[in-house]
Amino acid sequence: MNRRIEKNRLKAPAPAPVPAPPSARRSRWNARAWREQHATSCRESLGRLAKRPVASALTLTVLSLALTLPLLFWLLLDNVRSLSGSVEDARAVSAFLKPDLDATAIDAEAKRVRERPDVAAVEVKTPEQGLTEFRSRSGFADALAVLHYNPLPAVLVIALKASAGEAAPALVEELRRDPAVDLVQYDAQWRQRLNAIVATVARGAGVVALLLALAALLVIGNTVRLDIQGRRDEIGVMQLLGASDGFVRRPFLYTGFWYGLLAGVMALILIGLVEWALSAPLARLVASYDRQFDVHGVSPLVMLAALGASAALGWLGAWLAASRHIASGQPQ
Repeated sequence: MNRRIEKNRLKAPAPAPVPAPPSARRSRWNARAWREQHATSCRESLGRLAKRPVASALTLTVLSLALTLPLLFWLLLDNVRSLSGSVEDARAVSAFLKPDLDATAIDAEAKRVRERPDVAAVEVKTPEQGLTEFRSRSGFADALAVLHYNPLPAVLVIALKASAGEAAPALVEELRRDPAVDLVQYDAQWRQRLNAIVATVARGAGVVALLLALAALLVIGNTVRLDIQGRRDEIGVMQLLGASDGFVRRPFLYTGFWYGLLAGVMALILIGLVEWALSAPLARLVASYDRQFDVHGVSPLVMLAALGASAALGWLGAWLAASRHIASGQPQ
């Protein structure tokens, strides 16, 4: 009996493999189909733009101009901020001493100012140092050579502490009442005006950028709406066959994506042309200031951010237009 049972066990077939659950097979198939559908929509939307080159070129030109202006404003503000930052860091008060003071009186005056709690450092510029600096920076070296004496006085360059911004006016008033001081120069008011101008221009640039972004959304939305109207019959057949709203919307989203991305590329090309056209005058301007500030262009990181923002803007405009027409029942 035991031999017969053991023999039957040996002859029993191996258990069949358990098939994967339908949900797993369906998820793998859906992921693959989803990728294929997006790839197809991406290629076809780009092909549709290429089939109508004139209309696509006109739309891209309008969009690129709308994107170029905010980028140019941002580039201008970034350069002005760098100049403003370098000026802001120069927290110095220049006290021009009387011409008849000797070296001992100049050192005593510098020591007295250096002992103030709101003063970080005091640099003494002798008349000889001032004349050398003026000769090298002013461009009047030949005219200064005819002078038989040095007309420049000694100067105390007073660097204030970072926390002494409120005490600066008091120091200026005290130096003006000092009999050893002839003139006090402190450009706090000029820096405040520069900061106010930069803040105003930045706010205006933000408003202009917002308006131009809205105009780009309207242009892309109107272009997608016309595309939807032109493919009304095709979309109607797809809806009758049971296509979902996302499937119908997908090609138009990629159309907006390509519009935004290509417009961003064209905007960067236009900015490059503007930089090339202004490079020579800007080089002469910077050279006239002994290169005390540098003019820079658009960095690669900003370029990538601009391309991403323009592509997202095109995608959003197409999504708004397509969703509105699909939700309203057009086309059917």
